Parts: sequence; C-alpha cells; structure tokens
Amino acid sequence: MQRSVDDGAAGPRPHVPIARIIATVTAVALAVPGGSAVAAGRTAPAGPAPAVTRAGLDPALVVGRGARVDFVEQEAENARTTGTVIGPDRTAYTLASEASGRRAVRLTPGQYVEFTLPAATNAITVRYSIPDSPTGGGTTAPLAVTAGHGPARTMTLNSQYAWLYNQYPFSNDPGAGLLHPDWWITECSCVPAATTPPPTIAKPFRPHHFYDEQRLLLGHTYRAGEVIRLTAPARGGAAWTVIDLLDTHLVAPPRVVPGAVNVLAFGADPTGRRESADAFDRAVAYARRVHRTLYLPPGTYQVNRHIIVDDVTIAGAGSWYTVVRGREITLGTPAPDGSVHTGVGFYGRDAADGGSSNVHLSGFAVEGDVRERIDTDQVNAIGGALNHSTIDGLYLHHTKVGMWFDGPMTDLRVTNTVIADQIADGLNFHTGVTHSSVSHTFVRNTGDDGLAMWSEGTGNAHNTFDHNTVQSPVLANGIALYGGTDNTISNNLVADPVREGSAIQVGSRFGAEPFTGHLWITDNTTVRAGSYELNWNIGLGAIWFYALDRSIDADIQVVGDAFLDSTYNAIMLVSDWPVKDAVSISNVHFRDIRVDGTGTSVVSARSAGSASFANVDARHVGAVGVNNCGSFHFTPAGSEFTVTDLGGNDGGWLAPWLLPNTITCDDRPPVVPPPAPAQW
Repeated sequence: MQRSVDDGAAGPRPHVPIARIIATVTAVALAVPGGSAVAAGRTAPAGPAPAVTRAGLDPALVVGRGARVDFVEQEAENARTTGTVIGPDRTAYTLASEASGRRAVRLTPGQYVEFTLPAATNAITVRYSIPDSPTGGGTTAPLAVTAGHGPARTMTLNSQYAWLYNQYPFSNDPGAGLLHPDWWITECSCVPAATTPPPTIAKPFRPHHFYDEQRLLLGHTYRAGEVIRLTAPARGGAAWTVIDLLDTHLVAPPRVVPGAVNVLAFGADPTGRRESADAFDRAVAYARRVHRTLYLPPGTYQVNRHIIVDDVTIAGAGSWYTVVRGREITLGTPAPDGSVHTGVGFYGRDAADGGSSNVHLSGFAVEGDVRERIDTDQVNAIGGALNHSTIDGLYLHHTKVGMWFDGPMTDLRVTNTVIADQIADGLNFHTGVTHSSVSHTFVRNTGDDGLAMWSEGTGNAHNTFDHNTVQSPVLANGIALYGGTDNTISNNLVADPVREGSAIQVGSRFGAEPFTGHLWITDNTTVRAGSYELNWNIGLGAIWFYALDRSIDADIQVVGDAFLDSTYNAIMLVSDWPVKDAVSISNVHFRDIRVDGTGTSVVSARSAGSASFANVDARHVGAVGVNNCGSFHFTPAGSEFTVTDLGGNDGGWLAPWLLPNTITCDDRPPVVPPPAPAQW
C-alpha cells in the first residue's frame, strides 16, 4: 500500500512512562513461538528426521490453507549448526523479529548450518542476511554450499536490496538524520521539531528490511536423507551471516512451447550482455499479429524498461530458467505519472487508454534493481490494467511492488506465483479492480502490505484472495482491504508481520471508498501476528478493523478462521482518537473461530459499534477475554461497543459479566506469552 507522507503520524498519543514502554517491549521479546528460548551459543538440536514446517508451524496445523507450493520449508533453528540460534523476538528492528518463526541462526566465519533433505531436491532457496556497508549500499559475501557428496559451490550473497533506515519512506543511509522531524517519535516520546533542546536520536535509526533470498540450481538431484550444508567461509566472508531458512525444490526440466514465436529470432540476447527491450517489443508485436505464443527460452535477458503487453501470450521455460532482469534507470525528466526512474516490468496499457486485454504471462522470473522506495515510481514487475488476463508461475524479485494494478479493470487471474523481497507491496488491486482473483501465490518479505485491495476513488468489487501464503511483511499487513464491495479473503496462511500492521486488516483509510455489500473472511490461519503500533504505543490484533475516514458497517462475516499465537490480541476493532466520536464499526460477525494463544485479549474494542460471536473457542488467553474500551468516555451506561453472545463460545473468555457492553478497559495490559500452538 503506497502511503501518504503523514501516514505514520496519526493515532492516539501515548501518555505512559518510558519504563513501562520498555517493560512491554521486553515482554513481547519473550513471546516464544516454540514455547522456550534457546540460549545464546547453543546449537539447534538434531532430530531423528528433518523438521519440515510451513510458516514456521507444524504443517498439520495448516492443512488445506495457504499456497500450494513446489518447495519444502526447513527453518535453520531446527537444523544442525555450529552457529548460534537468535531469537525468539517480536520487537521491530531486530534480525530475529524479521525471521520466519522469529528465530534464525547466526554464523560467524567457519561456522555452518546443515539440513537433511526431506525429499528429492535439485534446487534451493536460501533466506539470509549479511551486514550493510558502514555508509549504506550493501556488501557482498560468499556462502559455501555443499550438497551430499557433491563438490562445494559458492553463492555470492549481497545486502544491496536489504537494510533500510529511518522514517517512511525510508533511507539507504544509516547515518541519515530524521526524515520527518515534525513526526511523533516513540523512542523519545516527543515531536523533535517541537522539543527544546532537540533530542538525540541514535543512528542508525530504525534499521529494518534485513533479509534477502537467493535461488540456486544444484545441477544434480539429491535424494531424501542427504545433507545440504551452508558454511560461512573462514576467510573472505562477512563478519556474520544469518540463515533464516532453506526451501528445497525439485524443479522440472525447462519447458518448450512447440509452434511458438521465439524471442531469439528478434535479436534478444539470452546471455544478458546486451539490452533486449527493443527485441522484446518486436517479438511481442509479431506474436500478437500472428496470434501465436511468444516463447522466452532459457537465458537471462537484460530489459531496462517496461514492455507493454496487450492481446498476447508470453511463456518462459520456467521461472528457474528464463530470467528477465533489468537495472533501475534514472529518467532525464520525470514521466507524466511522476516516475523519476524506470526499470524492468511487463505493463498493460493505462486504464485511461482502455487498458489491455487477453494477456497471458507464465513461466519466467522478473529480477529488478529497486533499492529505495519512491512511491511515484512505476518500477513494478507487473503493472498497468490487465482485463480478461492470466498470470501464472512467475517469480518476482527486487522490484518496488511485485504487481500493482490500476483499474478500472476486470477478470484477472493470478496463480502459482512467488513474490519476494519487495520494497513496497507484494500485490495491490488499486482502484476499480473487479471479478479478479489471486490464488496459490506465495509472498515473503515485502516492505508493505503483502496482498492488498485498495478502493481509492473507485471501489474494488467481487474479488478473491484464496489459498495464498504471506510471510514476514516488514511493514504493514499480510492481507489488507481498504474499502470495496462483495470481496472474499479465504483459506490463506499469514505469518509474522513485523511492524505497524497485522495478518489481516480491514480499514477505512487512505481515501478508500466505503465497504458495501458483504466481506467474507473465511477459513484463514494467522500465526505470530499483531505487531506493536509505534505511533499509538499499543499492540494490534491478528485481525484488526480500523475506522478512520468513515464508519465500517458492511456485512462482515469472519468464519472458520484460526488465530494462533497472537502477540497481543486475536481480534481488534479500533478508531483513531481524533475521529472516535464520529465513526463506528458494526455489523461484524465472528463464527466458528479458534483462538490458540494470545499475549493479551481475544477481543480488544477501542471504537463505538458492535460485533457478534458464535462458536468462538479460545485457550491460553493472556488477559481479560474482552478488553472493551469503547470510545473512551466510560459512561455509566457502559461501553459504546456492544458484544453479542450467540452461543457456543467456549474457553471462558466471553464471561457473562462482560456482556453486552461492560467496560473492561486496560489501555496496555501486560503481555503473557502463550505456549506454542498445538492440535485442538
């Protein structure tokens, strides 16, 4: 979600001593996904079988939810290592907090972590972090990879696409002063520009976005039971290397498309040495004219600008074999849309020009070169308006946003795609996207919302996000909805949002059109969700409803969801302090919900309105089941928020004395870390 420059400044101002803030943050740091801490210096235990996880969870807890993927996840903290397990930690700006499962392994030179393969493997993805350079801009370092009895290979890691600092929209300079000295700063409980004497802010200020990932074809298929070892070289490497996880793949041979137009025939260079954008343009025009598929054979193609697509099918040999890579290019003069850079991307025509239709993209990777966030830049992997189109099996990496669609547009299907290491959103349906869907798509390490529907100016309608996995958004939410009509969020798995967001957000903000009709949020699982909102100084819910620009009163059904190991609340309904008496949240219905572990409450209500609950079972609740503050007027008649008990709510969290609107307000209750999630 692209944010206005004052976005981070809103919210109730804290009136709480610094000592209490520190105590609360410390309590969050002790929230242990596995139920116990691993002492510094100890190695992870070696189990009798490889420890396979999904979003750091036992896969049995998420059967049928999340994306169908072609890899197996193994967390480094569960592997054999001579390094040090870091974490768990859920505070922002730490390496452990941005790791999957909130733990990782830190290697110093000469140390290793090794994984026993759970299945046949011929390719790997390594998620890692290495230090930034002292002045920003990143470093490179080798990582030795040994598979089975094969020869050692070297991956060259880099941190050029990681390590951001400071306030939104962030800086690459670790020594930068405050970008917005007129914004509220939690660390000093002040507005620096209005403070005499001005406070001293430690530098680097708010480092984040630490991780990157890299893929490697091994050139051989290794059997289940063989070992892959990742070693930080004893000499010539980084001062430290953090390994978060290893994804192991069995990649099929390159795809061939008989009868297709071949991009090589138009002068494209598969070695990546020469620019191929003009050759792509010629090939796209010809394929469209003769109504045949355009084939991109194995290779790396250098493309440093947008390729405009309309009424054309483009198929690669597979995202591991066909890579379209580009540099970010500074424009001589800003473009009409405000862009000051261009870069690699496949774009439909602008909606104002009618958009594009019948575009089908599949089987290739887009590797960008975006290292800073400039919201006016169109440097996304896929963009524009695509009607009656499909996107399948892409790998989108190092662009600003993986996919950003500006409507009006209709009938787009995104499937089986991986979006990783973005500076901003993973995917955003923006302005009048209708009858479109995203399914079986895997999103990891975005710099903003993982998947979003933003009804700015024109409403999105009849869209679905189904069976997707979103992991570790560094800022904002896993899945976010800003207005719209008759949309559905179903069967998704969302894990580990880090800062100022949560797993699922329903928000009337950013100038969005109202929510109308119904909104279905069904059969999703969230884990380790609900981050600390720095500006408000409160913990958010795993799912949170936020009334800011207007009230939320559509028919909202939250059915069959599981909220696991929530850092603070499982469910939060909140309005911003300046508008709390003008807006409300109502007509929200929770049914057949399981809450397994909350640091604080099951429900936190900080708004006027109402919600109903039926068959909501909760266990391991850290505080009072319903933390009902309403609109903070504390009237003799009770809270301005009404809770309706429709029966079947087990676990004692919805105690009779809490109903319907008993004031139980504790502004910042202490956090009680729950045990690890388990089968119900």
